[in-house]
Amino acid sequence: MAGFRLLWASEFIDAARESYKANCAPYTVVDGRDIRNVKPEDILKATGLGVGDIDLFDGSPPCASFSTAGKREAGWGKVKKYSDKAQRTDDLFFEFTRLIRGTQPKTFVAENVAGLIKGTAKGYFLEILKELKSCGYQVACKVLDAQWLGVPQARQRTIFVGVRNDLKIAPKHPTPLPYRYTVREALPWIAKAVHDTSGQFSVGDITNRPSCTVTTAQHLFVQNVEPEADISRYCTGKEWDKLQPGEQSEKYFNLVKAHPDKPVPTICASHGSGGIASVTHPFEKRKFTIAELKRICGFPDDFVLTGTYAQQWERLGRAVPPVMMAQIAATVRDKILEKTCAA
Repeated sequence: MAGFRLLWASEFIDAARESYKANCAPYTVVDGRDIRNVKPEDILKATGLGVGDIDLFDGSPPCASFSTAGKREAGWGKVKKYSDKAQRTDDLFFEFTRLIRGTQPKTFVAENVAGLIKGTAKGYFLEILKELKSCGYQVACKVLDAQWLGVPQARQRTIFVGVRNDLKIAPKHPTPLPYRYTVREALPWIAKAVHDTSGQFSVGDITNRPSCTVTTAQHLFVQNVEPEADISRYCTGKEWDKLQPGEQSEKYFNLVKAHPDKPVPTICASHGSGGIASVTHPFEKRKFTIAELKRICGFPDDFVLTGTYAQQWERLGRAVPPVMMAQIAATVRDKILEKTCAA
């Protein structure tokens, strides 16, 4: 989206790798090994580049260990289930710095959850920052929110931007946009029927002619709703009936009826399974379809996702929204890399 050519990618989770391969261009090498087994020279050989040639090295070490929605430090230092596999995840940022040190890209971007800089995780954050700087980079870090970068979803992420010291350019982050997109703008086919029974010639509640149903939006196409999206057979479905659009359940904390005229709350990776409470459609008693989620998560309509409904939901829930990442990458392109070319 920002004009970069993606040469190499690492993806350890099988289902995620299948989805990635279904979309990446033929020139992208997708390495399925545990990142701990990847050497810097492996990346350089696969891409045909030398040390220092890579323009941008982007990484999102798995971040569940630092999420405020999880058990955090209770899982640090332990191998545990992550997606379809089991691995230790709290140390993977140091694998990222190892590869940075060995490949010496001009710039890098590293992403993690906002919880990395909160509470007891701050110690990890300071260690990570120290390691990144020791690789020979100026490093800046900010928490950015996807809803202010073109995504109709509130999603905070910690974003590190690094620039190699010899380039003598300060790291830059994108400037938040002055507007946000809503669910209704992202999904223009959603409609809430407003029945006006006052008639054409009415005074107060008296009418002599029924009026047609007025709708707030046109259905642009027929939506295919996955059976797994239905929550009417679960306890969460009964609770859903009690909520107004934009309201969160007190009984099931993660159950939120999306407000049509606001961005949705954060889409969590595990909420696509069965009766697990999640963000739901504002007017229909169901979770969002995968087609709807793609837009809410800033993915193109034609992006291919493989696997079950829950696996596709997980891919979208774990991802950095592409539109958000495009804003970050474009800033690196325009504010940093283009300056190095001019020099």
